[in-house]
Amino acid sequence: MEFHVSLIARRDLAGEIYRQIRTAILEGRLQGGHALPPTRQLAAQLSVSRMTVSVAYDRLIGEGFATARVGAGTYVARNLERPIEPAKPREMALRPRDTWKQVPLPSELWRLAKFDFRAGIPDARLFPYEAWRRLLAREFQPTGEAGVYSHPAGHAGLREAIVRYFGTSRGIRADADDVIITNGAQQAIDLSARVLLKPGDRVAVEDPGYGPPRRVLGAFGLQVCGVPVDDEGLIVDAIPPNTRLVYVTPSHQFPLGMSMSLNRRLALIRWARDTAAAIIEDDYDSEFRFGGRPIEPLHMLDTEGRVIYVGSFSKTMLPTLRLGFLIVPPSLRTAMHSAKYLADWHSPLAIQAAMARFIEGGLFARHLRRMRIAYERRHQLIVEGLARLFADELKVVSSSIGLHVAALARKRSASQIIAIVQRASALGVECQPLSMFAVGESRVCGLMLGYGSIRCEQIEEGLAILRKVFEFEAPSSG
Repeated sequence: MEFHVSLIARRDLAGEIYRQIRTAILEGRLQGGHALPPTRQLAAQLSVSRMTVSVAYDRLIGEGFATARVGAGTYVARNLERPIEPAKPREMALRPRDTWKQVPLPSELWRLAKFDFRAGIPDARLFPYEAWRRLLAREFQPTGEAGVYSHPAGHAGLREAIVRYFGTSRGIRADADDVIITNGAQQAIDLSARVLLKPGDRVAVEDPGYGPPRRVLGAFGLQVCGVPVDDEGLIVDAIPPNTRLVYVTPSHQFPLGMSMSLNRRLALIRWARDTAAAIIEDDYDSEFRFGGRPIEPLHMLDTEGRVIYVGSFSKTMLPTLRLGFLIVPPSLRTAMHSAKYLADWHSPLAIQAAMARFIEGGLFARHLRRMRIAYERRHQLIVEGLARLFADELKVVSSSIGLHVAALARKRSASQIIAIVQRASALGVECQPLSMFAVGESRVCGLMLGYGSIRCEQIEEGLAILRKVFEFEAPSSG
């Protein structure tokens, strides 16, 4: 390995080499058993004599920090005792804006769970790995295209495939030029804010609602206001005056799960027209519908170019692919291309090209059918289990779409639900309290239970454990 040693303005060169390697060993940057660079190589790298390096190495060996093997080289000694007190961190002059102190990282999604009822996590076991590997390997070829940058909008074939597929499955009317490939839905919202808004503008989000978009908008210095939802979705009349943009999940409200009624969707379109505002429509998991008529996207009802449609492959494929897209009005194309270029130039092209072939070859539709069958069964088992085991504790919000169901608490406080979630987590059951999605003071109390990741045969046992946790704590009085 190449090892950095600074000898600028140093006199005792052998001593400096010894001290800097010794410090790296004590701090754990060089682990036991790692090979040190050959003396000839390190001498050439540092522009010193080989003897200087040899003196430093001999001292490290003599003090037990390194060992030498004849004909094999010099290695960091194993099983060294580390200092009890860690090195003190250096004082740093730079400080972040206060905004970034208020953004929690989703660490609860990073760990594995025995009974995983967390929302938004697809079943990676259902992913067609062999087919995907073949498509991806096809893109990693020593061609000229692999060594050049591309247009910020993304792979032309994928944009065309998205227009054809979502035009058929969701009724989206767009041209390939209206599509911009992003690193997930999160970046799509980020780009929309960059292009449309300036610090101080007011934006509205659903309350309760999905947290990351709210925090993205807040990070731009925008006034983020929560708007309550009811059985028909976002209450349009409650949108504050002078709002410049509304972020909504109309097909499957996150986290409660209802679909926005047609009258409410038309009212939202009229509001945007009357106030010269924009709408971001996040259609995050509408591919998984288990009954009822499909709901028309807001984008389909929009005739003035006020709706920005956001789609993602994180639920239908894998979150680790970080693949999403925007469908924007023609008036925003150039600005969106510029914003994407400044953000990261373009998303990974090999993955985009493979995804284009995956869609066009019919593999995507086949994969969705397989997932839909699996998720529908899990949805049924969870709804039946909640009705059987939790009828006195939880009221399920009716929904036949997506990867999660919401259940409202009948007699528990938000703090008690949080305590129940924490106790369940200690027993291997992961779920989420609805209160964590509140914009302000929580007006909803209950649980969100996902079924994307949990196996059918685990659902009954997981719900039984959760029921025992409910019984552990008495409900709130009154």
